Amino acid sequence: MAHTSFSSVLSYFCIFLLFHGSMAQVPGQGSTWQSPRQGGSRECSFDRLQTIEPLTQVRSQAGLTEYFDEQNEQFRCAGVSVIRRVIEPRGLLLPRYHNTPGLVYILEGSGFVGLAFPGCPETFLEQFQQSRQTQSTLGQSQCQSQSQKLGDVHQRVHQFTQGDVVALPAGVAHWFYNGGDAPVVAVYVFDVNNNANQLEPRQKEFLLAGNYNGVLQSGRNILNGLNAQLLSQAFGINEQTSRIIQNQNDGRGEIVRVEYGLQFLTPVVTQQQQKQPFLPIEPQEGQSSRNGLEENFCSLEPRQNIEDPNRADTYNPRAGSIARLNGQNFPILNLVQMSATRVNLQKNAIVSPFWNINAHSVVYVIQGQASVQVVNNQGRNVFNGLLRRGQLLIIPQNYVVLKKAESEGYQYIAFKTNANSMVSHIAGKNSILRALPVDVIANAYRISRQEAQNLKNNRGEEIGVLTPNFPQSSCQSYPIGDVDSSSTPKAQE
Repeated sequence: MAHTSFSSVLSYFCIFLLFHGSMAQVPGQGSTWQSPRQGGSRECSFDRLQTIEPLTQVRSQAGLTEYFDEQNEQFRCAGVSVIRRVIEPRGLLLPRYHNTPGLVYILEGSGFVGLAFPGCPETFLEQFQQSRQTQSTLGQSQCQSQSQKLGDVHQRVHQFTQGDVVALPAGVAHWFYNGGDAPVVAVYVFDVNNNANQLEPRQKEFLLAGNYNGVLQSGRNILNGLNAQLLSQAFGINEQTSRIIQNQNDGRGEIVRVEYGLQFLTPVVTQQQQKQPFLPIEPQEGQSSRNGLEENFCSLEPRQNIEDPNRADTYNPRAGSIARLNGQNFPILNLVQMSATRVNLQKNAIVSPFWNINAHSVVYVIQGQASVQVVNNQGRNVFNGLLRRGQLLIIPQNYVVLKKAESEGYQYIAFKTNANSMVSHIAGKNSILRALPVDVIANAYRISRQEAQNLKNNRGEEIGVLTPNFPQSSCQSYPIGDVDSSSTPKAQE
């Protein structure tokens, strides 16, 4: 034919858009199945998994940082880096940014975190203060006169507490401050193989202030490498001040102590703040109050509490609960391309055998201990042992894992390398076996139809977390005929 019909062209165009849409990752619209991670090393092997604990620690003036061995083959193959940090009361973790995105889980304590998103407005403004001086001298500039009257202006500061997950996008400057009376203990997991990292495959920290002697790297802040004279011109300060902010002789480390406490504008007005020390900045005349940057990026909430019982996705009063944070209920994770799952198991309870469909999983034990088994694609056991508090275990993508809590129970958090990580359970409701016809199960395992019915339905309505010592007689309460698993409410998945 000499020409192509419009409908054919439109069909081809739609196919083209669908194909490229499936390949692209737009922040905030991450595909459930698409993984943006870079390819891993071809020499990687997960044939022998081991529990991992911090290798070494580095002290600072007001805290310490514990480093897990980033050269460990499991970390290298999974493309992750892990540290654990303790910030003492009135301790300030100096502003910095990373080449990799990461998630922070607050194990203990409370405080404040600030993230400085580039291009976003400073939304908290201290009210104009009466000048204590009579009048500026003639030699003072107009900007100096205004600075005496205008208080601080900065982006929002977020309060965190135990159980919070804080998202840290790559390249975004942030700081943490412990404003409480007890130490803040936090676990950081960074996704080194994330496409946001275009440097070498390792986690790098870029300090905006201070110096440190770390395991990942040792050195000074980024201002130290700039010419002091040019730096003074860039900031409009004298050269002496520019040399001071380079922190050349600062030996406090990366966590410094604020002697009289840190003062800043917080988003919550307490009873002690009834004087209204801050106001949201209103747009000036002629300026729009809304723009795409503020609505879609600047307004992202960087923290969510995963320990809140009300947000549990799965709850079994006799076994425990599972709570998940992903790109659907925590939108900033679509930018970070990571997610988190917290599991709370009661005494002797079991996590239904499962595999991670589209992510590696970094499991950190919060409380208690459990018997854990991991099996690879050849049906071989690559880990069989106890996992205890403070230990870490990497579960590779698609490897099957089975966990049973010991007598004191078991609590852990799993960091996943996908914003919308998915798991496939083998036992219980919404599991693989419940989705298969009885005859398929009977012939696959060479068992009777009744045995296949028991294998398929004995766990009844239990999802994810299973009660211990499940009575065998319970199978009598289920019908002999097959059950269509597609009728299961999606909200319970």
